[in-house]
Amino acid sequence: MNKNLYVGNLTVNVTEDVIKDNFANAGKVATVTIIKDNYTKHSKGFGFVEMETEEGARQAIEMFNGGKLDGNTIVVNEAKPKREQGGQRRDSGRSGGFRGGNSGGGRRY
Repeated sequence: MNKNLYVGNLTVNVTEDVIKDNFANAGKVATVTIIKDNYTKHSKGFGFVEMETEEGARQAIEMFNGGKLDGNTIVVNEAKPKREQGGQRRDSGRSGGFRGGNSGGGRRY
């Protein structure tokens, strides 16, 4: 069963290939994903590595958590499950749009 790991504090120079090459020392790597900004396409400084085995994941955490990669001390730990999209909204309860909060609009003659 594949095990997903969070990798944080990455520099913008680190590529998915660099991460894959490093983590291959701990075990078989299934996938590597660096999270990027939608607009600039630059790294957000973290990503995920999916290891093929639990043992490989454990070894990767031991080997790389607190280690250096491209000059930064990186964080490696077990990824938390992805949250469901949707759910509660965080707005203040006011109506949106450009009507100043009065969405009724009034009557037109």
